[in-house]
Amino acid sequence: MSNLDVPYKIYLDESEIPSSWYNVRADMKEKPAPLINPATHKKLRVEDMTPIFCTELAKQELDDDTAWFEIPTEIQDFYRMYRPSPLTHAVFLEKALDTPAHIFYKFEGNNTSGSHKLNSAIAQAYYAKKQGLRGVTTETGAGQWGTALSMACAFFGIECKVYMVKVSYEQKLFRREVMRTYGASVTPSPSMETKIGQKINAEHPGTTGSLGCAISEAVEVATSTEGYRYVLGSVLNQVLLHQSVIGLETKKACEKYGIKPDIIIGCAGGGSNLGGLISPFMGEKLRGEADYRIIAVEPKSCPSLTRGRYVYDFCDTGMVTPMAKMYTLGHDYIPSPNHAGGLRYHGMSPILSKLYDDGYMEATSVEQTSVFQAAEQFARTEGILPAPESSHAIRAAIDEALKCKETGEEKTIIFGLTGTGYFDMTAYESYNDGTMVDYIPTDEELEASFAKIPKIDL
Repeated sequence: MSNLDVPYKIYLDESEIPSSWYNVRADMKEKPAPLINPATHKKLRVEDMTPIFCTELAKQELDDDTAWFEIPTEIQDFYRMYRPSPLTHAVFLEKALDTPAHIFYKFEGNNTSGSHKLNSAIAQAYYAKKQGLRGVTTETGAGQWGTALSMACAFFGIECKVYMVKVSYEQKLFRREVMRTYGASVTPSPSMETKIGQKINAEHPGTTGSLGCAISEAVEVATSTEGYRYVLGSVLNQVLLHQSVIGLETKKACEKYGIKPDIIIGCAGGGSNLGGLISPFMGEKLRGEADYRIIAVEPKSCPSLTRGRYVYDFCDTGMVTPMAKMYTLGHDYIPSPNHAGGLRYHGMSPILSKLYDDGYMEATSVEQTSVFQAAEQFARTEGILPAPESSHAIRAAIDEALKCKETGEEKTIIFGLTGTGYFDMTAYESYNDGTMVDYIPTDEELEASFAKIPKIDL
């Protein structure tokens, strides 16, 4: 593609917002391994999940065969507040890199939550309201998911209890205050308010927490509070389903202007952004209609795909959630507190884990100092201060574009810009002051965590 005659920003019409979510599992010949009940080690049923999750969300979670789920009118109406989001041609970044590559990014930060998380938060809050629940509990790491869910719960008039990873609670006080502004209660995790939190604090004195810890606390409160259920911002099949609006809009914009991506890149923590971005493209790949190089980018300090084990493991540190077969560092793994770039979850979406294991996508890991170097270069050229999570994808996109510069290849790269970084200035300060360090776990540290993964014989 020698010349791309496209606008700088590609906006779809409001009528082109997807009216259905796409379930990539329907096109997977080999499905992800089923969730299993940790007590019986048997395949999870809807009735096993409903004490924890909303009934409709439990059905979506376990449905491997329905390709399209109609988006309820109330959710479509909410989407119109900030969707469709733009697909932007990064012409200024291309110029700075002096690359023949064409770089595009799908920007999901055009809403108050500042990220793509609102796409699923509004869906989960809607189903909780429809079921007549009083409220929901959840965990949040960097705070994007907690912010999005607090907004969604406020919209539907239900309560929201957020357990925020302690290191983020202390570093990102403004994100915390946005949640409280929207009516959520926010508790640093692990706390002393729950039995699981007390146990984790006793076993790991002074711990700065992890998403696995926060999930455990949120599930305990949800299952012990009348009229409450638990909701999750990543990892689960239902979340990737809701996030497919990202990829569907991206594909529509590409078709509108004849853009054929060669490489699609997304940051990968639990998998919500990456899974949503690639879903319709992966569907084409699975059906043999097209081929793309798809790259998951994760931090070297929490490298579940690149250094983890593909086994059944708990989704939380307290071992109270269903067990998933996924790439995992072990449910007891807690990233280093100096890791400032988000993506702190110990495992990876079962869907993405299966696709990766089957060779449909690849993965790479990057050091956080190089991530923030890419973030600042992007901010100075494209005018958007990116979230640290998104900046992992920016790092890989820049690296691929520089490879094109070396070879002279004119490839088209699309990456997901999950949101903005305006509440992440402590991390940027650390980078700018030169105090940020790169932490990479040793093989011995990972082996100690792997040793605590339960042995499941199915």
